[in-house]
Amino acid sequence: MLATMLSSVFWLAGCNRQTGADAGPPATGDVKVEEIHGNGEVQVEHPENFLLATVEQRPGVDELRVTGVVAPDVNRSVPVLSLAGGRAVDIRAKLGDEVRKGQVLLVINSPDVSQAFADYQKFQSDEQFASQQLARAQDLYANGAIARQDLEAAQNAEKKAQVDVGTAKQRIAVLGADLSNPTPLVSVRAPISGSIVEQNVTSGTGVRSLDNSPNLFTIADLSQVWVLCDVYENDLPRVQLGDSAEVRLNAFPESVLAGRVGNISTLLDPSTRAAKVRLELANPGGLMRTGMFATATFRSRTQQLRLMVPTTAILRLHDKDWVFVPLGGTRFGRREVQAGPDSSGGLQVILGGLAAGDKVIANALQFASAAGME
Repeated sequence: MLATMLSSVFWLAGCNRQTGADAGPPATGDVKVEEIHGNGEVQVEHPENFLLATVEQRPGVDELRVTGVVAPDVNRSVPVLSLAGGRAVDIRAKLGDEVRKGQVLLVINSPDVSQAFADYQKFQSDEQFASQQLARAQDLYANGAIARQDLEAAQNAEKKAQVDVGTAKQRIAVLGADLSNPTPLVSVRAPISGSIVEQNVTSGTGVRSLDNSPNLFTIADLSQVWVLCDVYENDLPRVQLGDSAEVRLNAFPESVLAGRVGNISTLLDPSTRAAKVRLELANPGGLMRTGMFATATFRSRTQQLRLMVPTTAILRLHDKDWVFVPLGGTRFGRREVQAGPDSSGGLQVILGGLAAGDKVIANALQFASAAGME
């Protein structure tokens, strides 16, 4: 009887252990990969576990994002020159200063101006003498004391003296001196209002003649600036003259500025294979400064039909873009596509590899992970 009871206890314990094993949690894997072919085909056991998305054709604006640098508008940049040579004795403006039109930038002690005033005084004296000679000749001719030829010679001398005086006045004005203040000191004034973006003169510097001297200053009106962008040759067809662009400065990413394509260079940089694209835009409040880095997003003026899929349907693998398409039944294939820029609403433009109406796996990363693809 005791042996019978012990065997019954062991039998019940074995049943309990078997029941506990059967009640354990089921396997977590819902997908079973049946076969992975060398051509990228996958066969799964439960294809219904993966949602499919349809390739849609929607109207959209073509976008392109590139980097650029803020530069002054050369049409609004004016070099400051001096026709009077000499030595700078007083610098009243420096690089980066804001100046007004007519403001004195520097003062030059110029021997050219001294010579111009000396010539003016000499010609003025000659003109006075010629005028007196003409008056005397007119009196003598009226009394028959001289011939008409002598009178005409006196008139000619007086006209030449007047021309010399006028030329001397113009030269003094061109050199920047004041006729009413005969001094060798000449003031160089700002031709326009703006910012000094270049300075090539300091106190005591010798200012040479115009033909071999660099600009003393360069003043730029920064109320309108350029953003020079590098666009690679493969992207050039996507940029057209007149296209609009949004510009964001790296220093002020929250500020969005509106610009327009004003020029596309016909030359490519041989090292980068990129062309310079010029954006022209207003600079409210002087927010943009020369040399700032910016990001520009170009937008085409007309809408075009674009193929779009969810961004999650694209898998980036080995520097290529892939999607998974159903091949019928439980079979799926990996297909390479050419992905374009992101669009709004979690969609991405497809430039090649798919057609409107095609079906793709909505979550390519989840599918690839379940299939063990690399």
